[in-house]
Amino acid sequence: MEAFAQFVPLILIFAIMYFLLIRPQQKKVKEHQAMVSALRRGDQVITQGGVVGKVAKVKDDGELEVEIAEGVKIRVIQSTIASVISKTEPAK
Repeated sequence: MEAFAQFVPLILIFAIMYFLLIRPQQKKVKEHQAMVSALRRGDQVITQGGVVGKVAKVKDDGELEVEIAEGVKIRVIQSTIASVISKTEPAK
């Protein structure tokens, strides 16, 4: 019984770390993956590098073609999208 009492603080510390650090991080990663998978043509995005542009094409291999100026398109990896500024309405 005394040996178990020594492990109680260790278990409590692990539980606190799980609920304060690990779970919120997992939730944030899932939200980011959902946001990235919902990207479509016409969405205005910001990359992690700070580049603002409009999605011109969504490719199957995890890449996007982003138009950053009139006629200037760059290829970016989908997972490097930091946020979506504005969403387009789905086509009917």
